[in-house]
Amino acid sequence: MTKQKIIIDCDPGIDDTLALLYALKHPNLEVVAITIVAGNCPTDLGVKNTFTSLELLDRLDVPVYQGASTPLTRDYVSAQDTHGMDGLGENNFPLKHTPHVQEKSAEQFLADYFKAPKDTSIIALGPLTNIAKALEINPKLGENCHRFVSMGGNFKSHGNCSPVAEYNYWCDPHAAQITFERLGRKVEMVGLDATRHIVLTPNHLEYMSRINAEMTAFITKITRFYFDFHWEYEHIIGCVINDPLALAYFVNSEVCSGFEAYTDVVTDGIAIGQTVVDQYDFYHKPKNSTILTQVNPSLFWEDFLTVLLDAPKDIIQDDLKNLKLES
Repeated sequence: MTKQKIIIDCDPGIDDTLALLYALKHPNLEVVAITIVAGNCPTDLGVKNTFTSLELLDRLDVPVYQGASTPLTRDYVSAQDTHGMDGLGENNFPLKHTPHVQEKSAEQFLADYFKAPKDTSIIALGPLTNIAKALEINPKLGENCHRFVSMGGNFKSHGNCSPVAEYNYWCDPHAAQITFERLGRKVEMVGLDATRHIVLTPNHLEYMSRINAEMTAFITKITRFYFDFHWEYEHIIGCVINDPLALAYFVNSEVCSGFEAYTDVVTDGIAIGQTVVDQYDFYHKPKNSTILTQVNPSLFWEDFLTVLLDAPKDIIQDDLKNLKLES
């Protein structure tokens, strides 16, 4: 099978790191580049955390581009209360190598890379600041990329940083609004309606440790802080791992389903960051998004654990059913 080429725009971040590990190990994906944006943590920490993943997998061949350090308009508010001051659960992992960041900014790289049509897709796992800035430089970026998947937003689910908003779009609502308005390609929005169905639990970790103790030890370290946060604020025993779902859906469209609609993003006031999804076509505007709302957790966990743990898929499938770890 031909590998699908992707560029991952992210703000690592605990769940971004899980997504990076999954993508870098996936046999059907070729990670062309990783671009970093301010979000869960500042960009310098995002760069460091990216290289933590690259070192862990011996993938220092993947180029890394540092991007926007602040949102377009509003003040930057990180999510370090959720991810830890280091962005990876207060582990402060040391690096073995000095991070080698490319000279171009992330937005310039994206704008240049998509000057002509490419068979490469963008998977955006953080605020859309780099994307909006790249669109200012190259308005045809969206037309020239193969697909555009964004982990962000919410339709009917409650928010995770306000009653109505998901963090990535709340952090930089102006960038999100510009992306939906100007991309020129449907934004495939994997929002909280879908991701809240994917909860990593202590049972998952216990099972994973029996299959691949080394990888699970790293995942356990970075998610412990995340577990505590979810228990304190949402009374969940486990943690919602948003970003890996966007990758799993990209690889296999049967993982998520939804509908097409026109979507806008609120940029000020009490509902800042909210995605306004016109499901019933009140505005009579062209559909600029695919809103993913339904999830097949079994398909997600099968692929995610198979890839991350270097395990045979049939064994993972059987174990998930027998141990009731599918949902």
